[in-house]
Amino acid sequence: MTRHRLHPAWIVAAVAFVALVGAAGFRATPSVLLHPLHAEFGWPLATISAAVSVNLMLYGLTAPFAAALMDRFGIRRVVAGALVLVALGSGLTVAMTASWQLILCWGVLVGLGTGSMALAFVATVTGRWFVRRRGLVTGVLTAGGAAGQLVFLPLLAVLVRDHGWRMAALVVAGAALAVVPLVVWLLREHPADLGLPAYGATEVAPPAPAAGGAAARAVGALTAAARTRPFWLLAGGFAICGATTNGLVGTHFVPAAHDHGMPETTAAGLLALVGVFDIVGTVASGWLTDRMDSRLLLGAYYALRGASLLVLPSLFAGTTGPSMLVFIVFYGLDWVATVPPTVALCREHFGASGAVVFGWVFAAHQVGAAVAATGAGLVRDQLGEYTLAWYAAGVLSIGAAGLSLLLLRRRDGEPPVALPVAVGRRAWSYRG
Repeated sequence: MTRHRLHPAWIVAAVAFVALVGAAGFRATPSVLLHPLHAEFGWPLATISAAVSVNLMLYGLTAPFAAALMDRFGIRRVVAGALVLVALGSGLTVAMTASWQLILCWGVLVGLGTGSMALAFVATVTGRWFVRRRGLVTGVLTAGGAAGQLVFLPLLAVLVRDHGWRMAALVVAGAALAVVPLVVWLLREHPADLGLPAYGATEVAPPAPAAGGAAARAVGALTAAARTRPFWLLAGGFAICGATTNGLVGTHFVPAAHDHGMPETTAAGLLALVGVFDIVGTVASGWLTDRMDSRLLLGAYYALRGASLLVLPSLFAGTTGPSMLVFIVFYGLDWVATVPPTVALCREHFGASGAVVFGWVFAAHQVGAAVAATGAGLVRDQLGEYTLAWYAAGVLSIGAAGLSLLLLRRRDGEPPVALPVAVGRRAWSYRG
């Protein structure tokens, strides 16, 4: 009788899922802490939003360097160190007295830590460990990080209401630290280390040597990718993706709903529902990515998101009506459904350097998120409401759909993309 043994790739994916959820907690806190910090310290919402923007910016800009560091020093060391940074930044906020300390702890430390476990981490794990089911696993891991961020919201909102915002920050620090032993114990580097092929592969493939420094490899990948049309189309669309999710909805939905008389705990519960439906939508997107043209998927996702955001301003009220629940379900299914097809397109266009290039595309995502987080705060401070921000986000999302569909057009005679797999004394090229 043949015994079927669980492939270690699934264990690695499970540990990565837990790490992503553990890191998601502090990124969930901005929307429930905006008003408490404003009430306690008197800081303008734009100032607090600026700290969020630093966090979002570093969350993205760290990703490509983290992907290169994972190639050079290993996934385990980078992820464990990142979780410690998240815990440190979260814990230190309880002693802050000035806005620059908020930017340092909430912006810099947590931004660097969570950025090291951003979606480039997902691309690295799936690229090393999976050949078959790669799109599906990408969807599951992406959903874990994004949904974890939103599902934490009701707990954090209750903690802030009943015990103050400092208790919420300490709980998040503890959650991040609790994941570190699991990462050190179970997160493996390469299937070849165990003498096994990747899941779905037939041969054991030794890991490509990562010559040269991680920073040099990350910058080299960006320099080469930036000369190509697909990179800018992907980066532009993903920047708008970040602006219309983490930057705007993730940061400002709760205070915007509160402006219309909705309790913050209720609004946080709605965002948690977005996270629940995000799991369904992103896993389904991963399944579809294995079977359909990723360009068409991106075009549809962005267009549908734009339509929903254009409707949102008319749905806010003091209570949760059926129309708002429909929006939550619809928008939740589309929250980060864009990630699996974007990862697949980076791998398609840039080959072995796909994870690092996706890190830079994701950096664009977070630049868009940072601009939207600060911009929406300024709109609220100047106009007293968020309506203009929602309409602008809807129009931008429809524009992102157009950028994605432009990827369907390949110029006549356009040469294949060639990127260095490693930077240093020796280099290997990929042509895709």
